Amino acid sequence: MKLYSKLLLLSSIVLTLSSFDTKPAYTISGKINVSSGIIYLKGFRNKIFFNVDSAKIINGQFSFKGSVKRPDLFGLALDRAESFSPYYIFVENSPIQVNIDTAHVRSATVTGSASHRLFQNYRSKFDGFNIDSLIKANPASPVAAYILYRNFATSLTPKQLEASLALFDPSLADLSFLKELKEIVKVKQRVDAGNPAVDFSALTPEGKSIKLSSYFGNYLLLDFWASWCGPCRRENPNLVKLYNKYKAKGFTIFGVSLDQKKESWTAAIAKDNLTWTHVSDLKFWDSAPAKLYAVRTIPSNFLIDPQGNIIAHNLTGEELDQKLGELFK
Repeated sequence: MKLYSKLLLLSSIVLTLSSFDTKPAYTISGKINVSSGIIYLKGFRNKIFFNVDSAKIINGQFSFKGSVKRPDLFGLALDRAESFSPYYIFVENSPIQVNIDTAHVRSATVTGSASHRLFQNYRSKFDGFNIDSLIKANPASPVAAYILYRNFATSLTPKQLEASLALFDPSLADLSFLKELKEIVKVKQRVDAGNPAVDFSALTPEGKSIKLSSYFGNYLLLDFWASWCGPCRRENPNLVKLYNKYKAKGFTIFGVSLDQKKESWTAAIAKDNLTWTHVSDLKFWDSAPAKLYAVRTIPSNFLIDPQGNIIAHNLTGEELDQKLGELFK
């Protein structure tokens, strides 16, 4: 009898201690129209997804378990060469259901995550969207912080970004999106029109290190692009036309690629007939020159005068032709 009482007491203590050990967790239960294979759960940093977990697909089903400090953006991707981004999912500590139809490459059906529901609502109302209204309604939401970071860091001025950042709850002070945005504000102030262009060195396809400042003395277009960027490739014929039109008058282009593979980069240079100087560190969105200029979307460019000062930002098509015409008339 005494032994039974002791065992009962010990069991009670173990149960009590385990209850203190419990922490919030998420479960992702997924269905996909693929019978087998591997699916990856990907973390997100600086517009780059990276593997954090994997699961087997068995009879079209998969699952993940884990815990997050706060709601955060993840991606889901299959173990095959996908030509599109992962399926976005905002994960929070709750039971989440995901349904993926691989015929729809842009989005999956996600239920059980209030954060993802907020993200989906934003996606459906992008046109005419007011980012400050979203932040004011959700000041402690990482979703609102991500949307500001991902979709408005380029279009807003430093002052506008600072005003938007001030709307967030202090509990998000350590959130990566907001920390990066504060740095972006500082960089955007340094590369605003009227300021000296920030100098840097980078490697050509032949491995030669070249400084941006070695091209000062001409009107210079610092052009950020990549072989995988559709809008960049569509703008390239216009750049070729303007380069040939104005190069004899003192205009040149300094191309910085955000490619990862040298072969893709050099093939695009040749195919698009881009006969000006090109450099890259092949680090994708971790490109060091791109960070120096707070480049968050491409194509992106900076027009620099012969003295090395920035005079315009993101001129394309007819606008760039008109500006160059004014400078060389």
